[in-house]
Amino acid sequence: MFHWLEKNPFFFAVGVFVVIAYAGLIEILPNFAEAARPVKGLKPYSVLELAGKEVYKKDNCIACHSQLIRPFKSETDRYGQYSLSGEYAYDRPFLWGSKRTGPDLHRVGNYRTSDWHANHMWDPTSVVPESIMPAYKHQFTNIADIETAYAEAVTVKKVFNTPYGDDIKPGKEAYEKHFKEVVLPEALKIAKEMKFDKVDVVKMVEEGKIPEIVALIAYLNRLK
Repeated sequence: MFHWLEKNPFFFAVGVFVVIAYAGLIEILPNFAEAARPVKGLKPYSVLELAGKEVYKKDNCIACHSQLIRPFKSETDRYGQYSLSGEYAYDRPFLWGSKRTGPDLHRVGNYRTSDWHANHMWDPTSVVPESIMPAYKHQFTNIADIETAYAEAVTVKKVFNTPYGDDIKPGKEAYEKHFKEVVLPEALKIAKEMKFDKVDVVKMVEEGKIPEIVALIAYLNRLK
């Protein structure tokens, strides 16, 4: 058989290609699968963070900001460690983006604080004088859709086997319990960190109304 292949260059080339392709798949595919697994310590988004991600999408932040740091020195010097595929294991959808009118946000939680975000979203030029970003003052009075975010958490837990805790389960009673015991304390912590006096965000949260800005900051703080 090998003598026949040596006398037929075309089939010999095809045979070599098949062998190399098969070996390549055996070597490469397991690495892809491993890289796609959640990185060590990565947890699913909290319900408040999911609500903030929806605000991020609704207000089209992805039009000007990417969430993908490429492995180039010019990018890692500015934004931090390059992005790993396993960091996006719980992202549905991915918000990589394709334009950078503003900076990449994938590591923004490492160098910005809740109070910085609050002032930036209220009046971008107050913290970045050269900023061309518009103000998002409506986020301080619009109420975040926590119930829909909770429904999303229930869905991804069931459909994608996302490792949420036992308290994430269907039903109004389960939602109300989670909202009171988990979401509100998380939101109140961020509201107090904002140190914002133009709108009484803390009072809103204490009354059970979580502004979009609080959910958005929870999401941005998650990006590390």
